[in-house]
Amino acid sequence: MRTDFLKIRSWAWAGLILSMIGLALVSAFWASRALPQPVVLWMLDTDTRTQAEVWRQRVLLQIQNEAASFASQSLTEADQVFLNLIPKTSDIYRIRLFSNTGQSFWSTNQEKEGDKLSPQVFQETVSGGDIHIISSIKPASEIDGLSIHSLDTGEGINDANIAGHLVYEVFTPVFSNGEFVGAIEFFTDVTDVYSVLLDRVRQGVTIASVVLTVFMTIAATVMLRTSMRQMRHINKRNREERELLESQMQLTREVKLLGELNEWLQSSRSLSELFQMVIRFMTHMLPECSGSIYVYSNSRDVLDGVASWNDGNCKKHIHPEGCWGLRRGRTYTFGTSEVDFVCEHAEPHDDQPYFCFPILAHGETVGLMHLKKLMGVDKEQFFSVKKLAQMSAEQISMAVANVRMRDQLQEQSIRDPLTGLYNRRHMLDRLRRLLDLGGESGRQVHLVYLDIDHFKRFNDTHGHDAGDYVLRAVGEVLENACSGEDVACRMGGEEFMLIWPNAADEELRKRTSSLLQAISDISLKYSDQHLPKITASLGVASSPEQGYIPQTLMRAADDAMYLAKANGRNRVEYAGEQMPTNPAESLENEDICATDMAAE
Repeated sequence: MRTDFLKIRSWAWAGLILSMIGLALVSAFWASRALPQPVVLWMLDTDTRTQAEVWRQRVLLQIQNEAASFASQSLTEADQVFLNLIPKTSDIYRIRLFSNTGQSFWSTNQEKEGDKLSPQVFQETVSGGDIHIISSIKPASEIDGLSIHSLDTGEGINDANIAGHLVYEVFTPVFSNGEFVGAIEFFTDVTDVYSVLLDRVRQGVTIASVVLTVFMTIAATVMLRTSMRQMRHINKRNREERELLESQMQLTREVKLLGELNEWLQSSRSLSELFQMVIRFMTHMLPECSGSIYVYSNSRDVLDGVASWNDGNCKKHIHPEGCWGLRRGRTYTFGTSEVDFVCEHAEPHDDQPYFCFPILAHGETVGLMHLKKLMGVDKEQFFSVKKLAQMSAEQISMAVANVRMRDQLQEQSIRDPLTGLYNRRHMLDRLRRLLDLGGESGRQVHLVYLDIDHFKRFNDTHGHDAGDYVLRAVGEVLENACSGEDVACRMGGEEFMLIWPNAADEELRKRTSSLLQAISDISLKYSDQHLPKITASLGVASSPEQGYIPQTLMRAADDAMYLAKANGRNRVEYAGEQMPTNPAESLENEDICATDMAAE
């Protein structure tokens, strides 16, 4: 809005200046045509009045007795000869003498003798001592035929408004001893003087008009240039302000997007979900480039490709030494130096610029973000997103570190620290979900309850370190017996539990037999001595036969396990088959006998 107003004001100034120049040109033309004539007439009038004083003095000096001549209205012969010579030797072509009553009593043109002036002109002006001039246009025939007046050539005033000769009749008063005695009238042809003065004045006015016009043009040009310079300055400032505003709006947008990215990434539950969020955000935030993300594997010898967007070339694995950004420990930009080296993971390369951002978290490199300019995108535009990309990489690195830390804490919270198997809490959660799914789909879920036989002997005889050694060995066997959705857990002490969903009866029996055999095959040596053979008792319960409630199923498996112990250990019992009245009591009696035998 402000820019439009300034533009309108600038154009208004330009219009005003052009109007002033046009007005100056019109005024100059008008002045050159209309102004000179009044000026010339004023100049002629002033000059004629001065000259009339000179003429009167010359005439009166040559008349022998001026007062008597005007009083008697008669001239001597010598006076008449002198007066008749004046038209031949001056610009005056006719002279008339008047008495104080306005009656003409002598003239160089005898035909004009006896004329009487009007009382208004004579009495009000001349008799009061003022010189009176009457201008008129006379044809050449009315002027004396003297060559000095240009009558023979027939030339007149060179003016469209005047046709003929411009004649001034000049009445000059004559006083004697302070008393008005008469007047002298001089006739003079001012045509040539008028023409010369008119030309000179016109030339002067024209020159002045040209100078004025040039001055106005220069002034207008200076004003216009100043206005245009101010307008350019204002436009530049507005452009800078607009760019600054756009930059601030872009920065606000980027900050908002980074905040949203951070919020979403922090709420992700797994790395796979996190990388899907990264793909969505990077496609929206960095449309100028294709990209890919690599994360160190657990062995940290290679980086795994985990995400890509905008047709980014994401390889399955890359080596850390193949990236200049990872090798140098900082962001690597290809395409800004005279000499650049292409990263191995960027091959095959089409000479398009790219960035390699090491993803760092808590001082440790966890991965790499690779960005490459898309075809058709300007280089400057691509390089301008470096800061935003860098901040995005930092957000991603923190999110990856947090998810990994959360996964580690979660893993620690659900794992048994001794055997590495899942703990009782995770087993219950897993069993509950599987039973819920089984209740909806009708599939079987088998629960295997395992207890190491005579484990107390290992602790009492060989020490608790040897007992822990046995537990780890059994845990490893159980871990190997699981695949897919199978879960192996340590319930506590020497008790373990396996969840085998969706296994047929025949397959279930084969797997439990193989498990018993694998435990029996364990051979351990501790402190340079071989440990006794390890056996275990297994109890198996299944849903839906024993129900879909975890506690019910666990109780059934526990009872089956006690039955296996009561029936001689190192065996498997299945819930629902024939069981003793009180399997726990039979087992207790057997344990007492076994303890006595060991003591002997």
